[in-house]
Amino acid sequence: MSAAPPRALITRPEPEASQWVQALQARGIAASALPLICIADTPDPQALAQARKGLTDYDALMVVSGSAARHFFESNEALALIQQALPAIKTRVWAPGPGTAAMLQALGVPVRRIDQPAADAGQFDSESLWRSVGASVRPGTRVLIVRGGEAGSGQTGSGRDWLSSQIRAAGGSVDFVVAYTRAAPPWSAAQRALAQAAATDGTLWVLSSAQALGHLCAALPDQSWAGARALATHPRIAQAALAAGFGQVSECRPALADVAASIESAP
Repeated sequence: MSAAPPRALITRPEPEASQWVQALQARGIAASALPLICIADTPDPQALAQARKGLTDYDALMVVSGSAARHFFESNEALALIQQALPAIKTRVWAPGPGTAAMLQALGVPVRRIDQPAADAGQFDSESLWRSVGASVRPGTRVLIVRGGEAGSGQTGSGRDWLSSQIRAAGGSVDFVVAYTRAAPPWSAAQRALAQAAATDGTLWVLSSAQALGHLCAALPDQSWAGARALATHPRIAQAALAAGFGQVSECRPALADVAASIESAP
């Protein structure tokens, strides 16, 4: 009798969750989507429009995620600016990992303008990105960081404070713009039942955000996670899963290929 395919629950926002599920299913993994973050438009579209118009005033644009890339470059005006080949247009686009870089390319950003961590980096995050782009930051360098905010709070979080500190220490300046908001998604009864079952049935929770994990715990405040298994795509997320009470936690890089291989090799 053949072994049952590994089961995994993808918690990324849509549409990435469904895209990952499709790719994992093609590899024989019994993947399902249970997004733990809902992505919505920016609460300040005027500020985002101004940032797009001023894009070429910056030496670099850092997008924190695929969602940031999609919401910033959905404007034809922003894309037209970054695609210009005039020597005066010097703006680079920084991506924290290959997934975001792939999204940028799919949106039409020329690959020659994209900077990202080395392919063999131990992790795909701001620290790895800085090792690739830090030498290009000098006194006077201007960087715009495109990131998300918390729905209803007006807060943008501090996930990229480390990177902005490095830029400023090198003599550069940093501006921020909120391109989208994050919130806990509304669950159907079927989704709630899926989450409760996955807490004990051996399903591997693929966690790509500590905030998403917070939404999960808030949605099921009385749930024990002692019998749950998690695959975290960053050490900080792994620590949060252990603190939440997950019984088994492993780590891998956030690239789809790494996640797929880790699911397939999980005991």
